[in-house]
Amino acid sequence: MVAEPMIDLAVRGTPDDVWAPWRHRRRELSLVGWRHLVVVAPHPDDEILGAGGLITLARSTDVPVTVVTVTDGEASHPGSPTCSPTELADLRVQESRRAAAELGFGPPIRLRIGDGAVAAQQAAVTDALAEILTACGRTGAWCATTWRRDGHPDHEAVGRAAAAACAGTATRLLEFPVWMWHWATPEHPLVLVTRVRTLTLPEVVINAKSRAIAHFRSQTSALSDDPADQPILPPHLLDRFTGATETFFV
Repeated sequence: MVAEPMIDLAVRGTPDDVWAPWRHRRRELSLVGWRHLVVVAPHPDDEILGAGGLITLARSTDVPVTVVTVTDGEASHPGSPTCSPTELADLRVQESRRAAAELGFGPPIRLRIGDGAVAAQQAAVTDALAEILTACGRTGAWCATTWRRDGHPDHEAVGRAAAAACAGTATRLLEFPVWMWHWATPEHPLVLVTRVRTLTLPEVVINAKSRAIAHFRSQTSALSDDPADQPILPPHLLDRFTGATETFFV
């Protein structure tokens, strides 16, 4: 049994120039056969960080996009002297809506599960996602969500819930990493290359995704000078999400 990783944001993590050649050597993700894309994000911004390019390509070919945010992200800055959890949730919901408008899809469906408490509510999330996937149609529906081994408990619980919701249906499951880029290396035993596919993004898609990411100012900029208000996504972390590819486990 491979031990689960631990995320330590006090260290810079694996540099993106270690990952870039690895991503370019992976097989290309085929987009043949999709008729509806459902993206399930543990927190507002995960949908754009991990799948903003996929979303943009879907909208450019008139494939409908439904985004589900499981939590409102109120726990991103514990101990903040600037924003209460309620204020943070309001900020992040608005940022997610602006990013959605930037890429041309409707406001995300909010499940309003507590940030950090998804594992305890995993069955409820599974039921909600199954209902959404059924409404989107079983033929040609794709569901993209966070990888079940991503290293963050909410990300992993959402990945498990989405996999359970897709099981027994014709919905195709794609899992995208968010925190894997930080704690892992290409040689890590959890990173099974046989399951990895790369999606190459045209420049116009890269630019659109970057504009969408820019709406998440609560995560990319400091809320104040207080140490508890420092950005969750400083530039060296953002570099992992603004390049010419996206990565999916299939």
